Amino acid sequence: MKNTIAKLLAGTALAMCAQGAAADGHLEEITVAYFLEWPLPMLEAKASGAYEEALGVDINWVSFETGTAMSAAMASGDVQISVSQGLPPFVVATSAGQELQIIDVAVSYSDNDNCVVREDLEIDAENASELSGRTVAVPLGTAAHYGFLRQMDHFGVDLASLEIVDMAPPEGAAALSQGAVDFACGYGGGLARMKEYGNVLLTGAEKEALGILVFDVTSAPEAFIAENPELVSAFVGVSAAANERWNSGAGGDEMLEVIAAESGMDLEAARGAIATMSFPSTEDQLGATWFDGGMAEFMLGVANVFVDAGSIDSANDSYEDNVNAEPLAATAGN
Repeated sequence: MKNTIAKLLAGTALAMCAQGAAADGHLEEITVAYFLEWPLPMLEAKASGAYEEALGVDINWVSFETGTAMSAAMASGDVQISVSQGLPPFVVATSAGQELQIIDVAVSYSDNDNCVVREDLEIDAENASELSGRTVAVPLGTAAHYGFLRQMDHFGVDLASLEIVDMAPPEGAAALSQGAVDFACGYGGGLARMKEYGNVLLTGAEKEALGILVFDVTSAPEAFIAENPELVSAFVGVSAAANERWNSGAGGDEMLEVIAAESGMDLEAARGAIATMSFPSTEDQLGATWFDGGMAEFMLGVANVFVDAGSIDSANDSYEDNVNAEPLAATAGN
């Protein structure tokens, strides 16, 4: 894993020499990265042309498969804004010196990343101390690993007492189903299968209250943000309006149909996926959990997990400079 990341960072470092789109207030077009099969409310605004209207420029929308590829594209100047970049790739890039900043929280999915205890053990948050001495499957070096560490710390479970097995979520789910491990941590489809054989210790909301976050961000090169503040604020403003429309229920199935089509999914698949997601309001994002301290602290924790796992050489002293609340605050009139 470390070799793979090292190769990526080497390419990113070379590309960084070319970073920085021309930005003097006379842009005619920007390129925005996003994911297919990832149904977000902002996709309705993408379909309607709301972003182009608000920004006053043409937008070239390009789908990517990984957040690491988004980092490389921003480093080369090929992409100016990335929507729903995973936090771990963002942390890896910024730990290597790439000057990226977070401008909003694209989606939180704390219920789609968790630890599940085998059902027959009858262990939940009330008696979680009984996990001491157990065997757990954890995908090391991931956000799920970080969440596991934070949950064990919260419940006072000594890590030294646990037998920790490095397993990808699908493997962890299989091990849990066979009784080979006592609990397992993961995300996505693997987590969904884990839940067939056990129960979570904390809900997504409970984890967020403890500062255990699972989220994607909208990111952009620091220089691009500094040179185009009004454009960047307009972009996050359109996203915020789409999220508000979805959160209020005003869009209904009509909105979901557009989101599904834009993400390349059928309606029911999109409905199932978006049910595991939440979209924090502008007010919530500007609070302590996210932009006002919590997000930078969380990134440092994720980076340290990667350092301990040998995935990256070192973490930054702080990630506060990689969090920029100004574009979002401008949309709220602050």
